[in-house]
Amino acid sequence: MLEIFQKAVHQNGLVTAFAVIGIIILLSGAISRKLTYGRIHGSAIAIMIGLALAYWGGIVSGGTKGLADVSLFSGIGLMGGAMLRDFAIVATAFEVQATEARKAGLVGVVSLLLGTVLPFIVGASIARAFGYSDAVSMTTIGCGAITYIVGPVTGAAIGASSDVMALSIATGLVKAIIVMVGTPIAARFLGLKTPRSAMVFGGLAGTVSGVSAGLAATDRKLVPYGALVATFHTGIGCLLGPSVLFFATKAIVG
Repeated sequence: MLEIFQKAVHQNGLVTAFAVIGIIILLSGAISRKLTYGRIHGSAIAIMIGLALAYWGGIVSGGTKGLADVSLFSGIGLMGGAMLRDFAIVATAFEVQATEARKAGLVGVVSLLLGTVLPFIVGASIARAFGYSDAVSMTTIGCGAITYIVGPVTGAAIGASSDVMALSIATGLVKAIIVMVGTPIAARFLGLKTPRSAMVFGGLAGTVSGVSAGLAATDRKLVPYGALVATFHTGIGCLLGPSVLFFATKAIVG
């Protein structure tokens, strides 16, 4: 019986991945209700469980893809891959009402620019504090603080080393996790109640995955609006990173 079960799991990896994620969501919801009385949303708890499982999977298998390196859960690699991720991000735009989106106006544009420049300054400053004093490394790591996609794209364009590009990705992932977990906690303080506030938040936060998960844990109806503005960060970052931001950094540090 056990052999039949294992064979079915191996042959239906994607189905198994959906089942595993479903169980985690159910467990997270129960923990949220029973232990935190709803103060921490189930999706934020699910994210933390997912990170813990990814860490465990990497240790057990010695691989680099987390839980997907364990043969029993290989389907998670497909489910969590770029194809379904990007499809989910694009799909959020279909729920946006144009009349609400236009209300962001100039505030949305300003928040988008601030959300691009300020994280870059913080990331580049931290890189300098840890001994990366050249313009290429500072720019790459700083761009990683915008999103974990902008970092390696910028690094490849300006000739950064693979180690520095890896650090830029890690910087972006840390930021995304902080936004994911911190948004439900700070939602009341930030006033995340309307589509306009969600768009401003998405512009300032800048990480699509972090904003989407954080707003899902706050109010699912706000997800499309936050993700709509946050999506532009990758494009703007990839344009400004290897050009304006790099030359500005080079002018300052030499």
